[in-house]
Amino acid sequence: MTKQAVLIENAPKPAGPYSHGVAAAGLLFTAGFGPQDPATGEVVPGGVYEQTQQVLRNVGSVLAARGASFDDVVKVTAHLQHLKRDFADYNRAYAEFFTEPYPVRTTVGSDLYDILVEIDVVAVLPSE
Repeated sequence: MTKQAVLIENAPKPAGPYSHGVAAAGLLFTAGFGPQDPATGEVVPGGVYEQTQQVLRNVGSVLAARGASFDDVVKVTAHLQHLKRDFADYNRAYAEFFTEPYPVRTTVGSDLYDILVEIDVVAVLPSE
């Protein structure tokens, strides 16, 4: 199996030794993205709604780099710092990016490092 790393300019720089994404076996696996603005590296202001929007814009940049979109996403894993408190606002922002048929999704509470939400996805790459 071959795999190709995806590293792009218009996503937050990785905070460690990892790629923005990896393409393998016709799938694209993204790293877990936080709500950092790629231009500044700073967490966007606001609550979980605004942070979720930024996270998904970051994910969308990686998808687009491989010719995919949110319609190609089959699996989403999301981590919320405050699961019960923030779920409704997170879900509202999430619904702005995904349409039916929705991907499968796991949303869990996690102890995140100075952010409210982190999301990674798996997408089927369009045929080339």
